[in-house]
Amino acid sequence: MNEKVKTARLSIFSNIFLIAMKLAIGIVGGSVSIISEAIHSGIDLIASVIAYFSVRISDTPPDKEHPYGHGKYENVSGVIEAILIFFAAGIIIYEAIDKLEGKSQINSLGLGSLVMVISAIVNTYVSRKLYKIAKKTDSIALEADALHLKTDVYTSLGVAIGLLLIWLTKWYILDPIIALCVALLILKESYSLLKNAFYPLLDISLSDDEIKIITEVIVDHKLQFHSLKTRKSGQFKFAEMHLEMPADIKLKEAHDTCDNIEKEIQQRIQNIEVNIHVEPV
Repeated sequence: MNEKVKTARLSIFSNIFLIAMKLAIGIVGGSVSIISEAIHSGIDLIASVIAYFSVRISDTPPDKEHPYGHGKYENVSGVIEAILIFFAAGIIIYEAIDKLEGKSQINSLGLGSLVMVISAIVNTYVSRKLYKIAKKTDSIALEADALHLKTDVYTSLGVAIGLLLIWLTKWYILDPIIALCVALLILKESYSLLKNAFYPLLDISLSDDEIKIITEVIVDHKLQFHSLKTRKSGQFKFAEMHLEMPADIKLKEAHDTCDNIEKEIQQRIQNIEVNIHVEPV
């Protein structure tokens, strides 16, 4: 089991633990903000399961039906996760508005605050682990999962502070208001995730920094090029170009030069496949 799969599995287990804890305290205490956090963790669990299977499939080697590999499974996973977050935010907004219309009484404010702090600590650890592996492996699925949990940290702390304010002021209206704020944060998170996951499905080009690296490598070899095209599929990247060489150069020399350029680019850009078409000048 590789590092990506192990980390995705850790996220699943942590979310199961947090859902059980938040739901129990939310129902017993009657707090819609804690229940909204349990719903958020429930969506996070679904997202973690999707991320787990997507990273397993995305690392599968290319085959006859998928000659460019299975990297876009991670992007599809990210899009599904973003849609799930939109759905979770809708549920939380509905519950909060319903709570605003009536009077509510919340019990176990101290215990509820403690649960939220524990949730924030657990999610801080797991999200940092996910981010670390996501950056190391350039995994959009793990990055999306980390983003979920990072938002959970902020919302959990917000709910904990809100419950403390309710205990001090007895303003129970703060509970649904906090839940609405949680929902707005979740909507913002889902928009960013949807954009990052969806664009690569449209074969968007690599970043300006990565294109600059490709250009620098070719210029270092004192060669000209044109028709550079790049795209990304999950963690995998692809670049193709037309490289200009003297018309009288030997085939082996041209081949060795292309090999050297490809290797230098691959040393500086992780998981990239380079395809060069040589043109005589």
